[in-house]
Amino acid sequence: MKKNVLLCLAITHLFWSYSTAQKAKIASGDKKYNNYAYVNATQTYERIAAKGYSSVEMYQKLGNAYYFNADFEKAAKWYGQLYQLSSNLEPEYLYRYAQSLKAIGNEKEAIAVLASFENKATADSRGKRLKLNADYLEDIRDNIGVYTIENAGINSKYSDYGSTIVDNKLVFTSARDTGSIGQRKHTWTGKYFTNLYSAGVDGNLIPSNPIRYDANINSKFHEATPVFTKDGTTMYFTRNNYLDGKKGKNEDKINRLKIYKATLIDKKWSNITELPFNSDNFSTAHPALSPDEQTLYFASDRPGTLGQSDLFKVSISANGNYGEPVNLGPEINTEGRETFPFVTKNNYLYFASDGLPGLGGLDIFTAKINTDGSFSEIDNEGAEVNSPYDDFGYYRDSDTNRGFFSSNREGGIGSDDIYRFVSKDKCRQVINGIVTDAASGAVLAGTQVLLLNKQYQVIATSFTDDNGFYTFSAYCKKNYHIRASKENYTPKEVKIKTPETTGETKVLIQLESTLCKVTVGDDLGKCFGIKMIYFDLDKSNIRKEAALDLEKILDVLQQNPTMKLDIRSHTDCRQTAKYNMALSERRAQATINWLVAKGIDKSRLTGKGYGESQLINDCGCEPTNTSNCTEEQHQMNRRSEFIITAL
Repeated sequence: MKKNVLLCLAITHLFWSYSTAQKAKIASGDKKYNNYAYVNATQTYERIAAKGYSSVEMYQKLGNAYYFNADFEKAAKWYGQLYQLSSNLEPEYLYRYAQSLKAIGNEKEAIAVLASFENKATADSRGKRLKLNADYLEDIRDNIGVYTIENAGINSKYSDYGSTIVDNKLVFTSARDTGSIGQRKHTWTGKYFTNLYSAGVDGNLIPSNPIRYDANINSKFHEATPVFTKDGTTMYFTRNNYLDGKKGKNEDKINRLKIYKATLIDKKWSNITELPFNSDNFSTAHPALSPDEQTLYFASDRPGTLGQSDLFKVSISANGNYGEPVNLGPEINTEGRETFPFVTKNNYLYFASDGLPGLGGLDIFTAKINTDGSFSEIDNEGAEVNSPYDDFGYYRDSDTNRGFFSSNREGGIGSDDIYRFVSKDKCRQVINGIVTDAASGAVLAGTQVLLLNKQYQVIATSFTDDNGFYTFSAYCKKNYHIRASKENYTPKEVKIKTPETTGETKVLIQLESTLCKVTVGDDLGKCFGIKMIYFDLDKSNIRKEAALDLEKILDVLQQNPTMKLDIRSHTDCRQTAKYNMALSERRAQATINWLVAKGIDKSRLTGKGYGESQLINDCGCEPTNTSNCTEEQHQMNRRSEFIITAL
């Protein structure tokens, strides 16, 4: 995608170590680069490189110039030179090089570079996402067949992108030259500045006869990406910092992007004002409205941005005032570019990103906006809408599943083209079930149930109703984790994979209580899963492992000063009955002695060894002192019991 539709990046001055003549040439290139004259600066650097000069900084600038203008073949060339020249590249350049290689089809080499990026970018969310989602290409392939796309039929040989529907018209952005006397070219790309155009659409959203949009909106600089309120009387749109004939710049003489608002009066747009959270020092662009029109989403590189550009939201009050912009956070934003948001009437956020795992360049992603403002699972829209190039500017009519997106993919007419699509509903699964008490079977109302993706990121939260029931909406052919938790119960997590077809997946969850209800005659050891206090063979001294379990018993006794216990030690039948009786007696006494030494009054404890006299299965050894039972069966008889005799 061309640089004129992306947010500006600040470029620092660099110094070079060539001869005086070469330094002068490079300095000339630097000046043009920092003033965003990309075309001329690139030519300067390329000529110097052709003479055999090499520099990390120069290759960075050459790669960047082409990467941000979506010429991935040349970007890959210069990032490749940079990769060979320096073994200590910043992760950002490894990532861009890998993205460029993917875009031109060098998948094998891209994978190798991505591996270097992942190893180096341990703190970079993109590296973490790639490592956690190694099979992301399989997920993207799962969405093949959802979209049918075709060229929208209104594209020019220039850049056309960013669509929305209002008053039965497709309003879009175009750099086409219609012969206007005031038409001017931009120094970044040598292309015409963009203006808003409109084309009538029929019932199938097929556009025709594009014309310039309202002259009060279009200026001699960039206009782009409008969004309208449902009544069609208010428009938000992107424009260069230009209002009332005055062009604004920051202290570096750079003209940033801003969002403006206009009101429709007598069928003409007027009262054009800039939004209060704009700034001369950073760009704010590509507005999108929530279904209730109380939230405005947008892209920006303002302070607090996690990457090169992030998505933000700002509240709109009933009196038309705006809150403070809020970053959508690391669930959505990465160290790369997130831009071009769009929100459907059923609260799905669509946006473009080159920081999430995709096919290369900008890909289109979607995530459900939950009622609490969080986001559900982020899903790549698939290999039909997305390509190895830049895909962005998504618009969708939720009622008809028809819409538009923009791309600079191969086979287009201009540098960016608008494509129309018809979409099927994605294959979805309903995951539901009941949470119950494992012991009693009683339903557990108010249990928190989380739906996590395979990277263990929480994508939805639910609470069981009065019948212990919960439900989630999910995608088909996906791996999920369902985690249930409730006070006084041990949390439980279940892993599932949803089927390949639309339907319902039931997951019943049983939780074990962490509160053990006991009475006189119960075995306190069962509350902690204590089956046996382990001693060394033929010995009765307390082992380290045994002390850990006895600490649990000690704590209960300390918390319940009137509780009394009868400690019973049992053996299996191997060895003689007399020997086993004596050994178990010593072990019971050793257990009592340990508790007394820890401060428990001896009057609260009784104990006895029962040897093999109370076997709980048929694994007796008499009279031969042998048995055919398995070790597991013998283990059932070797047990320690802490019977409550008083409370």
